[in-house]
Amino acid sequence: MAEHPAYPVGLRLTGRRVVVLGGGQVAQRRLPALIAAGADIRLVSPDATPSVEAMADAGEITWERRPYEEGDLADAWYALIATSDTAANAAASAEAERHRVWCVRSDDADRATAWTPATGHSEGVTVAVLTTNARGRDPRHTAAIRDAVVEGLRDGTLVAPHHRTRTAGVALVGGGPGDPDLITVRGRRLLAEADVVIADRLGPRDLLAELPPHVEIIDAAKIPYGRFMAQEAINNALIEHAKQGKAVVRLKGGDPFVFGRGMEEAQALAEAGIPCTVVPGISSSVSVPGAAGIPVTHRGVAHEFTVVSGHVAPGDERSLVDWPSLAKLTGTLVILMGVDKIGKIAETLVAHGRSPETPVALVQEGTTAAQRRVDATLGTVAETVVAQEVKPPAVIVVGEVVGVGPHGTA
Repeated sequence: MAEHPAYPVGLRLTGRRVVVLGGGQVAQRRLPALIAAGADIRLVSPDATPSVEAMADAGEITWERRPYEEGDLADAWYALIATSDTAANAAASAEAERHRVWCVRSDDADRATAWTPATGHSEGVTVAVLTTNARGRDPRHTAAIRDAVVEGLRDGTLVAPHHRTRTAGVALVGGGPGDPDLITVRGRRLLAEADVVIADRLGPRDLLAELPPHVEIIDAAKIPYGRFMAQEAINNALIEHAKQGKAVVRLKGGDPFVFGRGMEEAQALAEAGIPCTVVPGISSSVSVPGAAGIPVTHRGVAHEFTVVSGHVAPGDERSLVDWPSLAKLTGTLVILMGVDKIGKIAETLVAHGRSPETPVALVQEGTTAAQRRVDATLGTVAETVVAQEVKPPAVIVVGEVVGVGPHGTA
């Protein structure tokens, strides 16, 4: 008899009995989705993995610590048979057949009445991929198809433009430290849905090349502002385009709220009644040192790290940084936007107690193809920056963690 493909269907299991036989790795993988579906889960197994046991301890499932017995599936709507006892699996499968309970068997898909698809989720959509027959099943191939579909939905490349779900208003998107692969999945999807993108110079520029021709790309640094300050002009541009019914993305480097003036933009949008979505990004304060082999914390070396802006020098009346107090800390100091002020910063830290031998690393163009790392100490960093021609953007790391990694000075 010819083998027919499986018929796909979505089971609504909220409040309905699901029986799981076996508490091993298969159950550990499958139980979270059953719990999320709201099923009334009864686990029958003499033992279980620590993760499955934790689900029982948390009350997410009911665990009966014994082997399978005839009658366990009588009230079930769905069964997962995954014990290491082949005879028990066969008996349970036969019981499921008699009671007309759809069941999955981890040991013999041919004898099961249901198969578990490779599933993934994206913005309220569940993707389930099944192969056409049991004998030709290749779980890795099925999972690869699932991953490709989910990734396409997430980054907006799979759905046709006129079917895309446009996000009303403005999205403040953190683009990450520079490598285009380090933007979040949500940030990339919102970029794919945008009509207008207002981008910072330090945003991941390679992402802009992926946008369709109809997307208007505006360089934030080139917005004419006349009597307005530059930030006010940017705020006004966001509001103006959003009021025209366009989906606007404000693409910023790093995270919108880490020295990115994102809150000023969010406040301006709120005052104008424009919906605003904030998408956090990977901050260069942690990611750039990591990309250069520097952990900002390390056991036995640094139990804290402090991130500070260096765009205003110590002693400047505009500075809000308590540099003398920072000098007394023993942990890691990460300085952003401080290349041209590092001489004065180092001098101040040393004057208030930090050793001039404290290691310093400057990571220029971090996470990009142009990344380079220059090492120095607080006593030598001013002359090193000049000699090595270190240019912004660069993240400066001060502390013993600089010498921890394989490329450190220690």
